[in-house]
Amino acid sequence: MTTRVGIRDVAKAAGVSVTTVSHALNDATSFRVKAATQQHVRDVARDLGYAPNKMASGLRNQRSQILGLVSDEITTTPFAGAMIRGAQDAAYDRGYVVMVVNSGLDSELENREINMLRQHQVDGVVYARMYHQSVQVPAELEGLPTVLLDAVSDDRSISSVIPDEVGAAETAVEAIIQAGHTRIGMINNMDDIPATHGRREGFLKALRRHGLQHDPRHFVIGQAGTPGGREAGLGLLGQPDRPTALFCFSDRVAMGVYQAATALGLRIPEDVSIVGIDNLEIIADALWPGLTTVALPHYEMGRWAVDRILDDIENPDAPAVQTQLECPLIERGSLGPPPS
Repeated sequence: MTTRVGIRDVAKAAGVSVTTVSHALNDATSFRVKAATQQHVRDVARDLGYAPNKMASGLRNQRSQILGLVSDEITTTPFAGAMIRGAQDAAYDRGYVVMVVNSGLDSELENREINMLRQHQVDGVVYARMYHQSVQVPAELEGLPTVLLDAVSDDRSISSVIPDEVGAAETAVEAIIQAGHTRIGMINNMDDIPATHGRREGFLKALRRHGLQHDPRHFVIGQAGTPGGREAGLGLLGQPDRPTALFCFSDRVAMGVYQAATALGLRIPEDVSIVGIDNLEIIADALWPGLTTVALPHYEMGRWAVDRILDDIENPDAPAVQTQLECPLIERGSLGPPPS
């Protein structure tokens, strides 16, 4: 049986007091430890394989060092991994772990899971959604530090992080305009969600900034998936004065437009340029040519949410923050100059 290395073992091996070891390993500012001594203690602790007793520490500061992450559709979305990884990385950097639960869109199950997290005495909860939407925060979270991830609420006392949907669309259309296009179409989503409205707004703002006219014939609303993109693409690209570039609501829609272009004998980007949103790599990298798209910051949102909730735990009186994160352009081969 392996014997656990304790703080007294580190003190004996380092030739210092237990108090010195405690302050050296915990970066205590109230007790002066020389930098050389602190490094020596840390080297000895590492060599001995010492790990601090988080349970004992938690009892002292009345924290479990555990956060909960409650989400709706983790098992069915390709974006969950990046969100969770961002949350876990931020938690690890600050000495916490994340307990992840998936409600599967079942409100009763979600309430049971939140109560289970409470029983495990989590210090806070990241309430996540797998696509940007407005939510009603469950009453079961009342009194527990909470941050919304990829979601917003009418309750402005809760911090939240979402992608900048308007800015993402502006970035995409700006890249199309900079490539020389003036006849630009958009395939938008028909669902009444923030992304639908934000991306339309960003599309129109970018056109207005450059003095370009919005042609209603080049704006189509359809289903958000690949079949919807294919149907809309066939209609738009089959017009005599078809757009020379299309901005698509998502990478899945863009994949449908690729299929429509192929069916009509059009080359990408020589005859038509295509830009999406998501940076869903299983699509964007697999298409030929690769899809130029705007990345949604799932990893960065996960990190932000955990950093924010830990800041709130350390400073409960801090005001809530609602923030939007920038969405960068990922350039591949689907965007080129307009055909001559």
